[in-house]
Amino acid sequence: MTFELLGMVGTRDASETHGDHYGTIDADYLTRFAQAHEAAGFDRVLIGYGATGPDGFAVAAHVLNATTRLKVLIAHRPGFVAPTLVARKLATLDHLTGGGRVGIHHITGGDEADQKRDGDFADHDRRYARTAEFMGLLRRVWESDRPFDHSGEFYRVEGAFSTVKPVTPEGIPLYFGGASPAAIEVGTRHADVYMLWGEPRQRIAERIAALREAAAAHGRTLRFSLSLRPIIADTEDAAWERAERIRALTAARTGEGNAFRMSTSVGSARLQEQAAESERHDERLWYGITALTGPGGNSTALVGTPEQVAEALDGYRRAGIDTILIRGFDPLEDVVDWGRHLVPLLRANDAALV
Repeated sequence: MTFELLGMVGTRDASETHGDHYGTIDADYLTRFAQAHEAAGFDRVLIGYGATGPDGFAVAAHVLNATTRLKVLIAHRPGFVAPTLVARKLATLDHLTGGGRVGIHHITGGDEADQKRDGDFADHDRRYARTAEFMGLLRRVWESDRPFDHSGEFYRVEGAFSTVKPVTPEGIPLYFGGASPAAIEVGTRHADVYMLWGEPRQRIAERIAALREAAAAHGRTLRFSLSLRPIIADTEDAAWERAERIRALTAARTGEGNAFRMSTSVGSARLQEQAAESERHDERLWYGITALTGPGGNSTALVGTPEQVAEALDGYRRAGIDTILIRGFDPLEDVVDWGRHLVPLLRANDAALV
């Protein structure tokens, strides 16, 4: 199976460097953003989740109807909607959009303040236990050919059944992210794709090896996704100059030294430790934004020419990465630029690996 290329769409033109994350939804921008990903050769786009943001299922429906082949990955926090209902919502969307274009990404949550906005006061490990039960019920709803009962720690149902099932034999893929011991137990037992943030290649290879071993203990195999922020230009010097401009704009907007929000995310903590060790890792993995934004998730960047960034991503592919998620600091413009200069290189490199 060739690698999967993911982007990320939003409902407004906003990033660390510009825009307003709290404005109204710009439906025309979302349409253009989704269509730009399709034109650039992306396979799927992630739709993020936040306790103050637009509903991901509605955004996904818009993206799917604005494109013809582009797939979506809907980020979702278990705990707020019953898994039986989520299973039916996903299967319904799968049918209405041709089949095989819908996936769900489980983010159990390391941002305590954002969890509480939606009424979730469960602690870190208890949230992961809930996610495990949630993911198990999703699969059971899709796979069961007769009503069933379930009585667990977090969910109890009687006669649960769905007349609508996923369209394709492959079903609806379950993506998952998390770095703590509790997360590893859940993800290796239930996920199809385990999502990782951008770290040095050797550390990613070590993480993949450990996750494969844990999955094998459950009789399972996994695919692995890596999230990074390419910063490309015609020359390496120009790319690093652009990175410094992005850093300056981000610092001006966030304020260096601002208090980071409360987080129990093990993955975020690891990125902060790596940023403190060095601003650059490997040949071109850059932590300049990571150090400014704190536990903000996907913030590490690859800086260089399209050929250099493609070569770096090829190194991650050789380390075991199956899926690459990239998003820009100039979101729409970067997607167009990548479609011209980076995506063709990634596809050519992937063909050489197969």
